[in-house]
Formats: sequence, C-alpha cells, structure tokens
Amino acid sequence: MKVFSVIGITQSGKTSTVENIISQLRHRRYSVGSVKDIHFEAFAIDTPGSNTYRHRQAGSSLVTARGLKETDILYPLRLPIARVLDFYDQDWVVLEGVKDINAPKIVCAHDEEGIEELLDASVMAIAGKVANTGLKEYKGLPVFNALNQAAELTDYVLTKVPPRLPDYDPQCCGLCGMSCREMLAGIIRGERQHEDCLLQQKVQLQIGGQPVTMVPFVQELLTKTLTALVSTLEGYEQGKEISVVWKPREDKR
Repeated sequence: MKVFSVIGITQSGKTSTVENIISQLRHRRYSVGSVKDIHFEAFAIDTPGSNTYRHRQAGSSLVTARGLKETDILYPLRLPIARVLDFYDQDWVVLEGVKDINAPKIVCAHDEEGIEELLDASVMAIAGKVANTGLKEYKGLPVFNALNQAAELTDYVLTKVPPRLPDYDPQCCGLCGMSCREMLAGIIRGERQHEDCLLQQKVQLQIGGQPVTMVPFVQELLTKTLTALVSTLEGYEQGKEISVVWKPREDKR
C-alpha cells in the first residue's frame, strides 16, 4: 500500500486536488481508498436523538448503521490514522487534511505565506489555488495546477511516494541510523530508497487476519521463543519456514 496526504487550509483546493488524483489513479487501473480528516469540532454522524445515538447511550461501545446502499461503523472516539489504515487494502490511499502520519504530503495554499506555514521535510509538492498565481516552483518543490495538470501531478506522485513507511521512535528501532521521518525526507529528496529501511520483517504476525508490524526487538524475541519451542520436535529442520495458526476456543459459558 502507498499512502500520501493533501493538506492545507479551508478552500485552498485540497478536495479538488484529491479528486483529480483519485480519478487519474483509477484511470490507470489502481485500486484507491481515501480518508477525509474533518476538523470541524461539532461534526458528528451519530447525532442526538438518532437510533444509533440511542444505542450508544444505552451502552453499546461500537455501533453499525447498515442501510440498503451504505454501511457506517461508528466508533465513539478519534482513531489513530494507523488504525484507520488497517481497514484498507487498496493499492493507494489518498488522505485529505491528515497531518499526523509519516507519509509524503502535498501542500495546497492560497499564497506563498500559506505554503510556508505548512512546509516541512515531508512535503513533496505544492498545489491548490496558489498554482493560479503563475508560481511554478517553491524552494525546489514543483507547483501543480491539479485542474489542468492532473496527469502530470499523478505521474509525479507515482515516482515520489514509496510503500508505506513505519513511524517508530528511534529508540525502538533506529537500525538505519535515522528516524522514520528522516528516512521519508531522504526518500523525497532522492537521497534514500524504501529498501534502505532495515525494518524488513522476517517474522509475519497476523491477528484476526490483519498483519501486525513489529520492531526488530519483538521480531527477534518471537523468533527465539518459537525456535526454542519447536526445535526439539520431530520434523524440525533449521532454515525451514515455520507457520503457527492459533484459533482461541470460544467461551461457551
């Protein structure tokens, strides 16, 4: 999966940029998902007085509204973006307004001052209404008009965005000698490649069918524990793949 975010203030051209990139990716036969971060504090789908609201008030911790053409699963909290992405299996996920993620970003702005407010090492390009001013480049970053340069912008996204990177504290990993965010910045600048991330999982763990990313320490601990358990069993051969599937019994009480 590849993920990037389009950020910017209200009415700066974020949604137009997102919809044009999505259309281009679909035209190129990629599967695409999207996430819209809504910063309006009073926003809520589950409104007071609705049936789903009454379910929650009665004590339900997770409510699903299933209609004839739509299913909405309502969590009573703001989920971390990493948890949200666990629900996706598309080739690409385009985020709008999401800043709290270690992923390349496109800044949409009205003017250069607006660009500067959001500029950091994770920004790979500029778009939005500022492109209408004739600006072609800003501090080495290309500026695209998403309305009439949608194909060129998507070409650029395809070359710049790496597969999804982790976002660990350097104290938990740091195998590559830098933080995950520094690694992303290096990839955007063309100084690093995704393969330079040394967090290559030799141990694959899934819970409920969903893959779980593990830092090297946890991978090593699980490897040593599992090897110690099975190495004395008949049929064990060093170097052969080991698979374990654990299906907990249901509590029938």
